[in-house]
Amino acid sequence: MGVNEVGILLFVAALVSMVCRRFKVPYTVGLTITGFVLGFLPRVPDFPITKELIFSALLPPLVFEAAFQIPWTELKKNLAVIGVLATLGVLLSVAIVSAGLYSILGWSFNTALILAVLISATDPVSVIATFKSTNVPERLKLLVEAESLLNDGTAAVLFAIVLAIVNGNAVTPIAVARDFIVTVAGGIAIGGAIGTAAVFLSGRARDHLAEITFSSLAAFASFLVAERFHMSGVLATMTAGLILGNVTSFVSSEDRGREAVDSFWEYVAFVANSLVFLLIGLRVADRPLLSILGPACVLIVLTLLGRSFSVYFTCALFNWSKQRIPFKSQHILVWGGLRGALALALALGLPIGMPLRQEILDLTFGVVAFSVIVQGLTLSPLLKKLGLVGPQLNAAEAKS
Repeated sequence: MGVNEVGILLFVAALVSMVCRRFKVPYTVGLTITGFVLGFLPRVPDFPITKELIFSALLPPLVFEAAFQIPWTELKKNLAVIGVLATLGVLLSVAIVSAGLYSILGWSFNTALILAVLISATDPVSVIATFKSTNVPERLKLLVEAESLLNDGTAAVLFAIVLAIVNGNAVTPIAVARDFIVTVAGGIAIGGAIGTAAVFLSGRARDHLAEITFSSLAAFASFLVAERFHMSGVLATMTAGLILGNVTSFVSSEDRGREAVDSFWEYVAFVANSLVFLLIGLRVADRPLLSILGPACVLIVLTLLGRSFSVYFTCALFNWSKQRIPFKSQHILVWGGLRGALALALALGLPIGMPLRQEILDLTFGVVAFSVIVQGLTLSPLLKKLGLVGPQLNAAEAKS
């Protein structure tokens, strides 16, 4: 993708953002719909979407910006329930989706497992965009965003392991567990080391332009270095973002330092999201929607069932603890579990010639489009229906 193509997409994104703000629609929904409509127009330039574009260029800033905004003190209070949702919850969802694809669509177990793993990662972008325009409980915001970041890491690690198994590599349960732990721990260690180095260097610069530069380098370096050593790039970038966002010595003591870094990453996230969701809409328009309508509906239902069971079951484990999640918030975790950039990146990275690769890619685009548009548009009404937004939200509910 050249400069001209990026410029066109950003111009369209800016116009869509203005319209969405006027009509109070999540801009990610507006971008996806706009891209879909543009895809049917004549003489629309070809905007390629590849794994390298999403995975190496757009995903690191999205993960970093989200982690940068998460307060560690609040995350620590809810780390147990978030961790279980992002690990056991993902495994339960994968089991339900893969079993359904195997029994209903008659896919081979290996192919069904691959699609189930890559579609299990949720994307908080559309949900957070809705949250920003409404008065929802702060804890709910934290749960949605932090759980999505962690389950992205879990799904990416599981995907690499499952793909290795499908490709015929001899593995044992002990080896799988070892690889999982090493990949996760290695990603966190690399992100921690690079994030700490960025804080150390920034502390000696005391200049907001240097702080922005170090944060940019940390975001991409943590991801690329971790992937280079076959560790989790998502968890590495998330760890670096958490460190830089919560260590007060990273930004200069002047308000300008933190404000400048926040504004920079807010804009970078806007650019990355704009490109991702416009490209999703454009590529969905190229898909043979009618020919995959039946399988797509099956996968959508299975994905929602898997998400529902994983959330309600794992949350039930904490019903008698201080980390209990209110039932209304659990509904939002279920319906707000949208699919996005990571699922597409993993699907686009499948080996050429793999059985049903094109079907997996088409179905992934279909599920992502459904979740962003349908779930994204109905999330705000659901929040109002559950009494989680508006003036009726009292102080006790806001903290729940």
